[in-house]
Amino acid sequence: MPTTPFLTREGYAKLQEELEYLRTKKREEIAQRLHEAMEGGELIENAEYEAAKNEQAFVEGRIKELEYLLASAKIIEEGGTHGNVVQVGSRVTIQEEGAEPEVYTIVGAAEANPVLGRISNESPLGKALIGKKAGDNVQVDAPQGSFRVTILKVE
Repeated sequence: MPTTPFLTREGYAKLQEELEYLRTKKREEIAQRLHEAMEGGELIENAEYEAAKNEQAFVEGRIKELEYLLASAKIIEEGGTHGNVVQVGSRVTIQEEGAEPEVYTIVGAAEANPVLGRISNESPLGKALIGKKAGDNVQVDAPQGSFRVTILKVE
């Protein structure tokens, strides 16, 4: 059974916008490309027709994925804490020994973007931080090896 996807309000709105774009403009563009390709003659050897059919399949798959995400998502508030315990939506300042402090927001997998400081609750670091609080020393078991971080602050 899949886990419940977590989304911020902003992430939910962005996915709704993407879904609307795919359902309207993108579907229309692909339909036009298919129509033009079918008018281009022999469909068996028509590369444009094949490309349009492949894109159509991809778009329809993405639409189904977005519909599921939006229908089953749990909306989280960023910066939300429960007794200063790290949870989805928390903003966490951590420090690895000998390194500068780093700040991350724990989000659902659909919104994760480590470059922007948004890590998934399903990532090795996210999993290790969930349920911990400021002052805790946490071991993170990542594919590249284990390391320890100290939680400096939870917001």
